[in-house]
Amino acid sequence: MARALVAEPAILLGDEPTGNLDSQTTLEIMALFDQLHAEGHTLLLVTHEAEIAEHCDRSIRLVDGQIVEDRRQVGRHARH
Repeated sequence: MARALVAEPAILLGDEPTGNLDSQTTLEIMALFDQLHAEGHTLLLVTHEAEIAEHCDRSIRLVDGQIVEDRRQVGRHARH
């Protein structure tokens, strides 16, 4: 992650960023993602973990390559 952040990308991509982590490290990574988002970074995460998806402002669920759900959580990190 540090290597990706050095380049100051417009969008930070995470493919299963917590997939092989223990629960404590997962919480730490998600807290870091919250901090990055609060600082104005855009994050796009791919996960099979419902707890991680629920943590996000918006989740899009795909089945067989088709969007079957597009859900926004109002007020979680809303910025105006």
